[in-house]
Amino acid sequence: MKLQKNDILEALKTITAPGAGENMVDSGAVTNVLTFGDEVIVDITINNPTLQARKKAEVDIMKTIHDKVFAKAQVKVNVKVNAPAKDESNEIKGKDIPGIKNIVAIASGKGGVGKSTVTSNISVTLAKMGFKVGILDADIYGPSVPIMFDVANERPLSVTVDGKSKMKPVESYGVKVLSIGFFTKPDQAVIWRGPMAAKALNQMIFDAAWGELDFLLLDLPPGTGDIHLSIMQSLPITGAVVVSTPQTVALADAKKGVAMFQQESINVPVLGIVENMAYFTPDELPDNKYYIFGKEGAKHLAEDLGVRLLGEIPLVQSIREAGDIGRPAALQANTPTMLAFDELTKNVVEETVRRNKSLPATEAIKITTMAGCSAVKN
Repeated sequence: MKLQKNDILEALKTITAPGAGENMVDSGAVTNVLTFGDEVIVDITINNPTLQARKKAEVDIMKTIHDKVFAKAQVKVNVKVNAPAKDESNEIKGKDIPGIKNIVAIASGKGGVGKSTVTSNISVTLAKMGFKVGILDADIYGPSVPIMFDVANERPLSVTVDGKSKMKPVESYGVKVLSIGFFTKPDQAVIWRGPMAAKALNQMIFDAAWGELDFLLLDLPPGTGDIHLSIMQSLPITGAVVVSTPQTVALADAKKGVAMFQQESINVPVLGIVENMAYFTPDELPDNKYYIFGKEGAKHLAEDLGVRLLGEIPLVQSIREAGDIGRPAALQANTPTMLAFDELTKNVVEETVRRNKSLPATEAIKITTMAGCSAVKN
């Protein structure tokens, strides 16, 4: 079928560009449309520099052309960002940690979805791939990473770096680990107000001898609260990964988690969503999948939010057992579990590379008590 440029333009008048009040055509966002038989190339310029805005524009255009013009059209969308100049008085660059290339926050809207398990398995998979990796267990009130790495009884050593005393992270399976769990007793509850928790996190971030790292993974607490804001106030986060199960109640909270990072005052790129406990396959029925918590919920949420579904991790008993004994399941060679975490980690790396090529460095934020979140210059 030969597509007509006018048909494409009429279809694009039914949608708006991210941040624009008018439709894509009348607002001038669509700068060019080329058609070659059943192929379409759409050039668009948007003012929103976030990864989510770019992806949403691309997805909206492709879906509109397929729905309103030709379902089998081969569509290519070239998105250019023309972000307006910001008031320099309202900007702050995060305090970099020397030697750390990428800081990836792994979050969840609610507890019990396997966020720490996913974080641990991504980290060991990155290490297997040859990357230099560290984990900061920022879940102050429920630190579980030391157990998952079989280092619950270890303690960080003190080392001198450039004349200053630093904490040396505990290393396990090629991953450097720091957690508040190293400094508390197993039966001791951490009863801290926000400022105390934030101070402890800052010490583990900036008073640690992390050395050279390709990835520092932040295992955040569940929800959207004070710890998250303290982290984003302290560090220029490269991107965030949100973990959820397919269950409706978990997805509702995961959506809030994504929305937190996408707030204009925070503006941390969301690399994608991980669907944990996606399905169950019995050993005796390897071709069967049972969707115990619902089917493809996170996939549909990712589509709705314009972010990538990074991976689907099955509900497997050995993942839980491996976490309990301190040997992440991704280390189980030639198993479906290992393959699932390999695919997930590959996609995280891919999205990180894409984010670094297409977006400027993330800004840290300044939190003000009375005015909520705002960005200001140091």
